[in-house]
Amino acid sequence: MLLFFILGLLVHFVFFGSIFDIYFTSPLVHGMTPQFTPLPPPAKRLVLFVADGLRADTLYELDENGNPRAPFIRNIIMHEGSWGISHTRVPTESRPGHVALIAGFYEDVSAVAKGWKENPVGFDSLVNESKYTWSWGSPDILTMFAKGVGGDHIYTYSYDAESEDFGAHDVTKLDTWVFDNVKEFFHAARNNRSLFSKVNEEKIVFFLHLLGIDTNGHAHRPTSREYKDNVKVVDDGIKEIVSMLEHFYGNDGKTAFIFTSDHGMTDWGFHGAGHPSETLTPFVTWGAGIKYPQKVSAQKFDDADVAPLMASLIGVPFPLNSVGILPVDYLNNTDLFKAESMFTNAMQILEQFKVKMTQKKEATLPVFFTPFKLLSESKQLNILRKARSYIKQRKYDEAVSLCKELIHLALKGLSYYHTYDRFFLGINVVLGFVGWTSYAALLIIKSHSNLTRGVSKEVKVFQMLLALELNILILPHALLYFLIT
Repeated sequence: MLLFFILGLLVHFVFFGSIFDIYFTSPLVHGMTPQFTPLPPPAKRLVLFVADGLRADTLYELDENGNPRAPFIRNIIMHEGSWGISHTRVPTESRPGHVALIAGFYEDVSAVAKGWKENPVGFDSLVNESKYTWSWGSPDILTMFAKGVGGDHIYTYSYDAESEDFGAHDVTKLDTWVFDNVKEFFHAARNNRSLFSKVNEEKIVFFLHLLGIDTNGHAHRPTSREYKDNVKVVDDGIKEIVSMLEHFYGNDGKTAFIFTSDHGMTDWGFHGAGHPSETLTPFVTWGAGIKYPQKVSAQKFDDADVAPLMASLIGVPFPLNSVGILPVDYLNNTDLFKAESMFTNAMQILEQFKVKMTQKKEATLPVFFTPFKLLSESKQLNILRKARSYIKQRKYDEAVSLCKELIHLALKGLSYYHTYDRFFLGINVVLGFVGWTSYAALLIIKSHSNLTRGVSKEVKVFQMLLALELNILILPHALLYFLIT
């Protein structure tokens, strides 16, 4: 019986481990060819402000006196830029939220083993593709985009992790620290020839991670005075940084700005799930290459779509692992540029599809391999040729529409190949449950020899039915395991 118990324990450990092997494998692939738009970009530099934990309604609503809670951002919305509401995906945590914004892909479920705090698989991002990136903020967020990246083009400036104290009296210092250090950085750049040369290069990114709002939300809840006042602190800080940058660069009109959030927060100060208060975040953009002023709400806008938008604005390759769809309605550029950028977006996602298909094909016996029929190789070529023909004929709207169709097909194909073996493996686990239960039931019946010795055939049939009954009792649990996971 002890041996039987140990064997059963091992079997159930295998069943438990199968959950991770089947459902928590990384969707990321590597080996794609970088894709970028072969036209001059509208911006030389991009500034990304991410107000961690900021809800869309908190930013856009008026305060109790009927005044804007963020007057500078409200002025941008009314007179200078485009705005909307972006949708984040679960888990609505800081690491996956920033990965979606900057790398363009949604949560890598294999990161569950790291508690959603670190991605165990290397990935490409806008930061990696830039000529230079300077970032300020929380060490938890900044370091994950510099980890494993070769070269010396990424610079991070972080405060001590101990400063992130949820119980601190004034956590707005987490934001003012960022603003003060950015101002000191540009002041130093005026007197440092090497640094001055770098910050005047093209294809550069400045990333400001602002953690105060999220920290105040956890400590005091989003309905609190502390949370809402922190929004005003962030608004004032952004106003100062924008003014300083425009003065530094001589108002050359080559800076693009994006202000958004990685996730929202519930009324009781938590996030991680899928409530609208957690998934609806503000998105405001202005400057070089951006339309003004308009609300873009005709299409669903996800936070992963920000990555291809930023790449398009400064002319760097789209992040290789990005599944974001370029929101062309935000662009203030020629129709040719929009069509070419959308074509680049389609090629970049199609590259992932091809690599994923090749990997799955090589790992499957030819006789058992079933390709994704909606996007055969001939259909890929036909769509690409037709889209390129539309661009040459200056039928830019048709080209954009066709590229979006190709993107949606490629995304479906990526999902198809990522879950290719899931049904088969799940069935095997269910059969394993059934087989183990059958074996256990028969073993229990056999061990009670007084039930099987000298009994009639009818009694033995009854015993087999009893084992089958036990089987039926366990089967729903096995099916439930298969369906829920």
